[in-house]
Amino acid sequence: MTERMQELATEIVRLQGELDREIERRRKALGWELKERIGEFELGVTAGHRRLKLGMIKFFGGTSPAIVLTAPVIYSLIIPLLIVDAWVSAYQGVCFRAYGIARVKRSDYFAFDRRKLSYLNVIEMLNCQFCAYANGLVAYVREISSRSEQYWCPIKHAVKVADPHHRYYQFLEYGDAEGYRARLDDFRIRLRVGGADSTEN
Repeated sequence: MTERMQELATEIVRLQGELDREIERRRKALGWELKERIGEFELGVTAGHRRLKLGMIKFFGGTSPAIVLTAPVIYSLIIPLLIVDAWVSAYQGVCFRAYGIARVKRSDYFAFDRRKLSYLNVIEMLNCQFCAYANGLVAYVREISSRSEQYWCPIKHAVKVADPHHRYYQFLEYGDAEGYRARLDDFRIRLRVGGADSTEN
């Protein structure tokens, strides 16, 4: 990584910290804070939320027929998602142990906290749980695949990649043959349990 690239990476980290602080200010303005991974609202805020909850008749009255008809298609995704979840978890359980790669902590990628929002009715809550699972699973799989890529092929692509994973920016430049031969072991060492790049579980 060049000096300029390192400067840009440092600036990105600084801006992420600034964004996190701004998000925290917004949370306080909405009357809640995070305690032990659970959002807790100030007294009186929950009562206001309950008043905004839609009853089932009003909810379905405002729902288009297209949404009702496509809902079974959306929810049928649960089957392949569960298969991917089980398969990828087994993959990292076997292969990451064999390679000495720190395993991805599954619970870091799944957040099912929206069920505590009192302005959601049962259907909205179910929808939120489904989305939380699907997106959490994608993030979990992405982290596992990014560690696999770092182990086997920490090389950037020649073409621009849309929204690459966070490890990608540290990868070797496309065509850096000497760097690949010289540094592949370093990339692998960083993935080991307790290594600089790993998350121990």
